[in-house]
Amino acid sequence: MSNVTLVTTFFLSGLPHPPALDTMLFAIFLMIYILTVLGNLLILMVIRMESHLHTPMYYFLTNLSFIDMWFSTVTVPKMLMTLVSTEGGAISFHSCVAQFYSFHFLGSTECFLYTVMSYDRYLAISYPLRYSSMMSGTVCALLAAGTWLTGSLHSAVQTSLIFHLPYCGPNQIQHYFCDGPPILKLACADTSAIEMVIFVNIGVVASGCFFLISLSYVSIVCSILRIRTSEGRHRAFQTCASHCIVVLCFFVPCVFIYLRPGSRDTVDAVVTVFYTVLTPLLNPVVYTLRNKEVKKALLKLKDKTASPQ
Repeated sequence: MSNVTLVTTFFLSGLPHPPALDTMLFAIFLMIYILTVLGNLLILMVIRMESHLHTPMYYFLTNLSFIDMWFSTVTVPKMLMTLVSTEGGAISFHSCVAQFYSFHFLGSTECFLYTVMSYDRYLAISYPLRYSSMMSGTVCALLAAGTWLTGSLHSAVQTSLIFHLPYCGPNQIQHYFCDGPPILKLACADTSAIEMVIFVNIGVVASGCFFLISLSYVSIVCSILRIRTSEGRHRAFQTCASHCIVVLCFFVPCVFIYLRPGSRDTVDAVVTVFYTVLTPLLNPVVYTLRNKEVKKALLKLKDKTASPQ
C-alpha cells in the first residue's frame, strides 16, 4: 500500500435523472431549500418573540428547526451544484469527511431529539399538574444538550470507522452527498466488518429511539382516552399528530436506507431526498398549519409588522 496514491478528491454523481431535467430540478430544489430555511427561521423568530411560546415543547421545537435548517444546508447546495455544472460534483477528501460528519451529527441529533419531544408530550398529557416542575428549564437544557452531545459522539464513531480506510482507486461517489454506503464501495480494503459495526450502530440508535417514541405514544394514547371531555381529547390528539407525521417521514426512509441488506444506488438516492430535502420543509409546514398557538403568534407578528408605529 505504500506505493499506492490515495484519493484526494471525490466526484459526486448527483441525483439520478435525465439531463434534460437539470434546469427544472434545480429550480424545484432551490425553491424547496429557500422555503426550508425561511420557514425554520420564521419558527425560530416567532418562538423567540412570543413569550407565551416559551414552554418546553417550543424550546425543543426551536432545536428541531435549527437542526433542520442546517441538515438541509449540509446536502442541498452541493446537490444544486451537481445540477448546473459537470465540475460541481467535485469535493475534496476533507470536505467529504466534514459533510459526512455534519450530516450524521445533525441526523442522529434529530433522531434523539424526536425521542425527547415524545417524552415531553408524554409528561405534558399524563402529568399535567406536575409537568412544569418535571420539565423545568434546567431539565430541558440538559435533555437538549444530551441530544447534541450524543449525536456528536455517534457521528464521530461512524466518521472515524469509514474514513480511516484507504481510498486509492475509483473516486466516483454514486450519490449527491458523501454518505456511508456509497463511500464504502470505493474503499481499497475489506469493509465487511466496518459495514456490520455501522449497521449495528445505526440499528441500535434508530430502533432504540423508535421503541422509546412508540412507548411514549402508547402511554399518551392511554392517557388521552382517560380525558373526559371530547375537546380535551381532540386537542391532545392534534398536538401529538404533528409530531407523529414528522417522525414517520424521518424514520421510514432512514430505516429503508441504512437497515436493509444490500444497497441500490439509484433507489437510495431518490429515497434519501425525502428525509434530507422534504422532511426539513415539513417541520415548519406541519408545526404552523396544524398548530393554533403558532398560527396565532404568526398573525400577531403580522399585525405588529403591518401596524404603523
